Amino acid sequence: MTQVKVRMGEPIDKALRQLKKKLDKEGIMKAAKAHRFYDKPSIKKRAKSKAARKRLKTAFKKRFMS
Repeated sequence: MTQVKVRMGEPIDKALRQLKKKLDKEGIMKAAKAHRFYDKPSIKKRAKSKAARKRLKTAFKKRFMS
C-alpha cells in the first residue's frame, strides 16, 4: 500500500503531488486504467503487436540514423 507522510504545516497540494508521483512510479494508475474496461483477447494481442512494431521502428531509427 502506498503511503505519504504529511508533516505539520505542509501544504496538502505537496502531499498529493508526492502521492501521485509514487503511484506513477509503482504503476498502480496504469494498471487501474488497464483494468477499467474489459478488452477482448484479440484486441490485447493486436495492441501488443502494435507496441512491438513501434519499439522496433524506434530502435531501427536510433541504430541507423545516428
